Amino acid sequence: MTESDSPSSSSIEEARISAPSSGPLLIVLSGPSGAGKDAILRSLKASIPSLSHVATLTTRPRRPGEVEGEDYHFVSPKRFQELRERGELLEWAEVYGRLYGVPREPVRKALAEGKDVILRVDVQGAAHLRQIAPGGVFIFIVPASLKEVRHRLKLRRTESAEELKLRMEKAKLEMESWPLFDYIVVNREGMMEEALAQVRAIIMAEKCRTKPRRLDLLSHD
Repeated sequence: MTESDSPSSSSIEEARISAPSSGPLLIVLSGPSGAGKDAILRSLKASIPSLSHVATLTTRPRRPGEVEGEDYHFVSPKRFQELRERGELLEWAEVYGRLYGVPREPVRKALAEGKDVILRVDVQGAAHLRQIAPGGVFIFIVPASLKEVRHRLKLRRTESAEELKLRMEKAKLEMESWPLFDYIVVNREGMMEEALAQVRAIIMAEKCRTKPRRLDLLSHD
């Protein structure tokens, strides 16, 4: 390409002006237990204030340090069942004997207001969301190895030996779910900032697409 063939700054600016504006994004963050999803989500919320996080509902007990409405909405099995029967959950699943679900209305409300929404769900939930919201941005957070998963889960000290064994078996299966996602981010031990930078870059790239994703979730029944 010669200098005369190079696009001028004015033509680039014209392209920016005429390009279709990006609509709100539905960002789905998922991965096996121990991948570091929670830590990455907390950092994203702190560094991107405009990002609207809709917390998942769960019937499991609150862990030390978790905050109601920020990490999860902690509800009774009866309350969860009521919401499910009324169709107020976007998706739901049973994981390790506990129920998890994404509330429908807060997601729709935020998207309708033009806000980017981020959800943190398990792999089973991500698979369901992929079916009802294929225009979402699906990001798979994985550790560098299963050895790292075991180390992180042990540090949490929230699982018994039997529960740890079950989580490790499930993590091994979940690691094979990568084809479901648009992006894979490896969260290596001690290098979360690098993984966080990659997730932020993904979000930025999605906002700069010349062909914005089409999100039909608002009209989905």
